[in-house]
Amino acid sequence: MESETAAFKWEGKQTAQVNGVTAEQVWSVVSDFCNVHEWFPTVDTCYRVQGTDGQPGLIRYCASTKTKEEETKWAKERLVEIDPTARYLSYEILENNVGFRSYVATVKVISVDGGDESDGGKVCRIEWSFVSDPVDGWTKEGLESYVDICLKHLANKMEMNL
Repeated sequence: MESETAAFKWEGKQTAQVNGVTAEQVWSVVSDFCNVHEWFPTVDTCYRVQGTDGQPGLIRYCASTKTKEEETKWAKERLVEIDPTARYLSYEILENNVGFRSYVATVKVISVDGGDESDGGKVCRIEWSFVSDPVDGWTKEGLESYVDICLKHLANKMEMNL
């Protein structure tokens, strides 16, 4: 029965290169779990609901009030794991009004060859992978495209502002 459930999961991964910025600079933004509204194109509100900043168990509330439907889209998300040395974090959606039942994402910041901080290089890559139940009103390709668009926006904004 477990394998049948797993067969219905959507899995995806998108990447974006960030030029002119070190992996450490990008990680400082990505690791600030409750600051996503400053960098993410569809989120204009984000704040801590409970927990300690930078620690697993931290819960944030994210919302977008700028929607076509004129209805605020929101989600409560919990930081599941964070590793500053390996520069990755994982989070899950707890509650939302967007149609997600189960969604876990991992965001990694990776130095690119020739972009290692010890060499003074400034090139890195952000990887965003996810595992999700099918989402009402979406296709897997649509979710992958959304993640890709948001990730590219995030990378471009970092290139211009860091």
